Amino acid sequence: MTSKLRILVLDDERIVCDRVQAALEKLGFGVETYTDSRRALERVAAERFDVVVTDLKMPGVDGIDVLKFVRQHHPATRVVVITGFATNESAEEALNQGAVDFISKPFRLSHLRDLILRIAEERSPRADGRDDHRSGGD
Repeated sequence: MTSKLRILVLDDERIVCDRVQAALEKLGFGVETYTDSRRALERVAAERFDVVVTDLKMPGVDGIDVLKFVRQHHPATRVVVITGFATNESAEEALNQGAVDFISKPFRLSHLRDLILRIAEERSPRADGRDDHRSGGD
């Protein structure tokens, strides 16, 4: 089994946080949820998470700003952006800023679960001292 990931989920809709948390905790991951972006950023500043799942459009700090903050403070943290307002431009911006994926709402929980499991598998070699950065092409 892969090592237990620490995941922060940020979405201004409580139902999204609750659904994602339940799905990921069933896989054995540690999940914290936030509906307030400023509180989530305070938590990210204080603790390192393996994965941050953030909504794009929220009051206060938007998902791109969350992505930039996470990448600045914890470059190894993987960020997944979810949104109900997907455009090609917003997806391109998120990916250019370092998001590992951009998922449009409504999304299937199985898609997010598969992505998180893939991230867990990619990170698991770190336990034996190997670097988790890959070299070479696809």
